[in-house]
Amino acid sequence: MTHIIFYSGSSNKLQTTCRLCAKAVQKNMKILIYTPGSTLLDQLDELLWTFSPTSFIPHCNILDSDQLVGVTPVILSNQIQVSSPFDVLINLHDQPPNLLDQFKRLIEIAGTSHEDKLAARERYRFYKNAGYEIQHYHLNEQLDPH
Repeated sequence: MTHIIFYSGSSNKLQTTCRLCAKAVQKNMKILIYTPGSTLLDQLDELLWTFSPTSFIPHCNILDSDQLVGVTPVILSNQIQVSSPFDVLINLHDQPPNLLDQFKRLIEIAGTSHEDKLAARERYRFYKNAGYEIQHYHLNEQLDPH
């Protein structure tokens, strides 16, 4: 069963996503970042290139060539495909993702706005009611996708 990790209190969800990706890449994990909007995908694409002053987080879009997607550790997508070969799904959508059982870990990031907190609480309840194991971290704790 998918292990779900919630990080709450993010003042910048895209920065938090980059930090989590950097940690996961160091652990040789393959990550899918799921978000519904192309604008957010474009912002995240740019940020992953510039996040660190001394390096970048290797990434591409799910629509790139299969060969590139196969060798790149972080994939940006507005869709989740059946049999995705990923260890971690970072969900930036306000709804629980489809097909989440094919991932070892699902990471949810809750921002500080009232609307984002409410949406995160709804997702948390959904996972809890479905019987998933959930860990929760406040972002003043160390970020670690395990």
